[in-house]
Amino acid sequence: MCDYSLMVVPNRLAREGEELVVHRFSTGSLGLASPGDLIQLAAPSPRHGRSFWGAVKNFFNPQEQRCVAAVCIPPGARLVLRDIPVRLQKDLGLGPEESVTFTQISAMVNTYRDAVRFRNGFEVRLQELHEGQRVEVLDLSMAEEREPFTGERVPAGLWH
Repeated sequence: MCDYSLMVVPNRLAREGEELVVHRFSTGSLGLASPGDLIQLAAPSPRHGRSFWGAVKNFFNPQEQRCVAAVCIPPGARLVLRDIPVRLQKDLGLGPEESVTFTQISAMVNTYRDAVRFRNGFEVRLQELHEGQRVEVLDLSMAEEREPFTGERVPAGLWH
């Protein structure tokens, strides 16, 4: 659903039809976030003026830390992965946009386990995706029906 390192950040379950983006969270891990949340994070918050007294007020009333919620996807969910890098397209015989199934490649704790499985069977960990890649949530109803692993995993760092 959400890799172990994202459990310390606010998180929520994805919604069908939602557009998401691959984002590097404060933990250093990649995960999925809502573009709207990222825009709000980038917008400057109102602060007191630049005068001496405004600076004093800002010092004693520090700005609240704004967080972006990690969006969790259940295993088996169907997604569309967009902006696939050219190198991965060539190496795995993919197009710039592919239908994928969200999966977990391990049951071990404290390991990155979230991945996407392409129709050709290759699996790529979420940590191997690129920041800014877009993801559309097509269907969460398939999350209960887990498919057995039949393909190959892409080695870490193959397409960076």
